[in-house]
Amino acid sequence: MEQYKLLTPGPLTTTNTVKEEMLFDRCTWDQDYKDITQKIRMQLLDLANASPEDYTTVLMQGSGTFTVESVMTTAMNKKDKALIITNGTYGERIVQMADYTGLHYKHYNVAYNAYPDEMELKYILEHDSTITHLVMVHCETTTGILNPVEIVSKLAKEYHKTLIIDAMSSFGGIEMDIPDLGIDYLISSANKCIQGVPGFGFVIAKLDKLQACEGNAASLSLDLYDQWKTMNQDGKWRYTSPTHVVAAFSKAIDELIAEGGIPARSRRYQRNNMQLREGLEKLGFRAYIKGKRQSPIITTFLFPDDKFAFEDFYHYVKERGFVLYPGKLTEINTFRIGNIGEVYEEDIERLCNVIQEYMGVVVK
Repeated sequence: MEQYKLLTPGPLTTTNTVKEEMLFDRCTWDQDYKDITQKIRMQLLDLANASPEDYTTVLMQGSGTFTVESVMTTAMNKKDKALIITNGTYGERIVQMADYTGLHYKHYNVAYNAYPDEMELKYILEHDSTITHLVMVHCETTTGILNPVEIVSKLAKEYHKTLIIDAMSSFGGIEMDIPDLGIDYLISSANKCIQGVPGFGFVIAKLDKLQACEGNAASLSLDLYDQWKTMNQDGKWRYTSPTHVVAAFSKAIDELIAEGGIPARSRRYQRNNMQLREGLEKLGFRAYIKGKRQSPIITTFLFPDDKFAFEDFYHYVKERGFVLYPGKLTEINTFRIGNIGEVYEEDIERLCNVIQEYMGVVVK
């Protein structure tokens, strides 16, 4: 098979050494495998700057969406009510989960390129005392916007609300102090900034909050509390776990630490992203998200003109070693380029050269 650089928000390009970990078959009941699970759980707490006295980590089979739903349906009971803050399709997917599972919620949404308004959020919290939880996506990969988690964190503390943050595409690639922010549930996935492969998600949860959730779950397989209770004993997953994926993730964490931890990886992603945006701007592509709202994870670009044919562009770039991502905006023609994973500045330079060839532009 051809080897491509996946310029997507995940699955993404992994190292050969991460891939090699999946060549060995492991037994879910074996102590060596359970030790890997416990190692991962403790390393994730370290990356979150969280103490095991206050926080715990739960791994959950399935995609990131499975893990978000496990949190929503375990952290909330039928009497609770969430304020779900959205400016993209992944936040809207949480609203869809709430509809499917019968959770009470208020939906606060703004434009895909806008931030939630702090005063409007305060007004809602002042006038609706039934709200118990605040929920928001940190990096909304619909557009690449990086939402102001500090503002929502401050409001959660001020109004004593449980804070759920979907950090699917940001944790591991952007520095965050989970205890300082007061995040009660942080959700991410194996195949994002830690640079593993798809197969499970994880939750870094405030211990006392999770312990109070017994009996809440609306799903057997997605019962986050019961998963934690079983996993906390000796590292055993309740049901068949993705053993190859878990081993690969363990290696990916080790490689993140060897790179210099989240600060070093964040700097690499930021350099990649800046080089990408500057390079494409010279070729006539404008970014949809402006300034400091742009995350260093993925960028949405507007079509340069009405004649631009994305399918033709996509295949041209793919034939030369890069896989891009279509846009998710319905009213505007866009495409997306991620710069996380095993991607470096020389890769971005080569991509820009390929796109320049396609556009037939000579950059002065």
